[in-house]
Amino acid sequence: MTERPLRRDAERNRQRLLEAARELMARDGLGVPYEVIARAAGSGMGTLYRRFPQRQDLVDTLFAEHVEAVVTLARQALRADDPWTGLTWFMERQFELEAGNRALSELLRGAQQGTDRLAQGCARIAELAAQLIERAVGAGRLPSHVTPRDLETIHLMVGAVMDASRQHDPTRWRRALAMSLAGLRHAEPSHPCEGEQADAHPDNAPASPNGEQTPHVPAP
Repeated sequence: MTERPLRRDAERNRQRLLEAARELMARDGLGVPYEVIARAAGSGMGTLYRRFPQRQDLVDTLFAEHVEAVVTLARQALRADDPWTGLTWFMERQFELEAGNRALSELLRGAQQGTDRLAQGCARIAELAAQLIERAVGAGRLPSHVTPRDLETIHLMVGAVMDASRQHDPTRWRRALAMSLAGLRHAEPSHPCEGEQADAHPDNAPASPNGEQTPHVPAP
């Protein structure tokens, strides 16, 4: 059955709610309370819940296009002649989008919001990012031990810097990204990878630089 179009005044109310939610979530993240959104839109809670009964519905409406934009960026990056240039270009463009939208940043870093449609978009981003890594490794532009999981780690680290400095130093993430990418190219693996965990027993703690055993510090 075809959904009936909203009356003109109802559509205006819906757009006001979306505009308020878009602005508030871009600034404050996905967790903005419904009451705050309704108040900013000059609307009632009943109207907001009528249009978007679940928060996932609202998040889907607001961010599906944003996620698709990141998918498009990744596909463009895969067409770059140099795999490393394509990878770094993609990371920079993705973080630029996230820098202007805290909610999008949270979504792309794994926040459990939105419906299956949004989750599928994020999964496509992960698949394409894995292809970017594999392409760079295959061309000798990254060490063979680098995996897509390393790119996820960079995303989490740089995202944390972005969150911490968003208000007072909003471009600091660029420095963090440059340092992380440099490390990705040159660092040697020093810890177990996926699914492996180092033995946490104190006797297995790494030795200090002068060869002495690192003292065990009891948990608080």
